[in-house]
Amino acid sequence: MTTTEEITTTAEYAPEQPARLPWAQLAPDVYKAMIRLDTAAKKGLDHRLYELVKIRASQINHCALCVDMHSKDALAAGESVERIIQLSAWDESRHFYTEKELAALELTEAVTVLTDGFVPDEVYAKAAEHFEEAELAQLISAIAVINAWNRFGVTFRMAPGHYEPGQHG
Repeated sequence: MTTTEEITTTAEYAPEQPARLPWAQLAPDVYKAMIRLDTAAKKGLDHRLYELVKIRASQINHCALCVDMHSKDALAAGESVERIIQLSAWDESRHFYTEKELAALELTEAVTVLTDGFVPDEVYAKAAEHFEEAELAQLISAIAVINAWNRFGVTFRMAPGHYEPGQHG
């Protein structure tokens, strides 16, 4: 029987692709503004919900760096491995989440994937049922900010796997 350790030490993984540019160093004012924006957007939101939203948007946008980072931060905040794993199929595994979390995830998908050019009224209304107005404004802000971070991560090909929980927190 082969152990996980044996597989890990004998398997040859593909090489890590280098980042295209060190954008945070080349555009430090933009990076610092994004940090401030991110800090402002998460105020008043439950930390675990905030991380679930960030993971889900990052999955949709294929931002490996952000999936890695926010999964680790969610685990450090007490989120379960099971709920993080199920995020990619949350609509088929609704029983893992509260109605409020489901409304936030549905809103995250609607704001992240604007293929129809709008957020459906029913999605917005469902979120409005579960969040006070100020909290809803913060949630939408957090969704917009993670989508911006995803664009930087994907475009500059930022590599996952090096982030330590709370490193940027």
